[in-house]
Amino acid sequence: MYANASLSYYIPGSKKMENNVFLRANGINLGDVAQSMTLYKDKAYLVVNNSGVVFVIDPQTFRLKGSITGLVSPRYIHFIDDTKAYITDLYAEKISIVDPGSLQITGSIPTPGHKSTEVMAQRDHLVFVTCWSYDNYLLVIDSRTDRIVDSLPVGHQPSQLLADAAGMLWCAVQGGVLRIDPLEKKVTLQLPVSTEGYQTYIALNGTKDTLYYMDKDLWRMPIEDKQAPSRPFLSRQGSLPYGLAADPVTSDVYISDALDYMQMGKVYRYNARGVPLDTLTTGVNPGFFCFK
Repeated sequence: MYANASLSYYIPGSKKMENNVFLRANGINLGDVAQSMTLYKDKAYLVVNNSGVVFVIDPQTFRLKGSITGLVSPRYIHFIDDTKAYITDLYAEKISIVDPGSLQITGSIPTPGHKSTEVMAQRDHLVFVTCWSYDNYLLVIDSRTDRIVDSLPVGHQPSQLLADAAGMLWCAVQGGVLRIDPLEKKVTLQLPVSTEGYQTYIALNGTKDTLYYMDKDLWRMPIEDKQAPSRPFLSRQGSLPYGLAADPVTSDVYISDALDYMQMGKVYRYNARGVPLDTLTTGVNPGFFCFK
């Protein structure tokens, strides 16, 4: 509620961090709560939650190229192809359909009984969507017809959703991580985590054959394993993360820390062996990573 969202840009090779690049490039504030960012073709799409807008920028210059408006509380954008994308929403009982070319809303997918839709992952023509806030379902959308064709009950408040190299889905829920067979539409593995009410974070390495997840410490396991690892990959000594990601090229691991949620946040970077590489200072509450 402070309209102080920002975009930070980090170059790993030089260890150079630039903060507030959207403001510096465009002369306007990014808005209130930059929830996520997605790269598609030659543009970056910044979803700004409370401001109800998706800003479209050039990822090289950070200059504004356009915006998608008319949204209630957008969370994430997922591209079906060059002519269609879906945008989930925290408070609207629907998923918006947009045309990336015109940046116009062209329709919607009603989600009756599910007022909060979150992260999306695709397998063939099926798009799976987590229903996050006080919900416990994955919705299944046929991207050819833009209709919900199935749903799957999972754990409480499913948030992140990732597709691995074997075509399985990994879903973070409150108190656990689930492996889901998207064809059978069933949970095949459950990893309990002791988040004590905090959100669970997951990531996949560059080749998508290794899962990382936070359970106080950072844990790592091959995607085909049938049980949780016996020892943590990286000790975090009880600090609470605010985001987790892995570089799709190097598999370097990034863990963000919001500290007290008021001051500038921190991001800790480790290589694929868990060796510390860098500590970055970012804007307030660093929570989402995007790699180009």
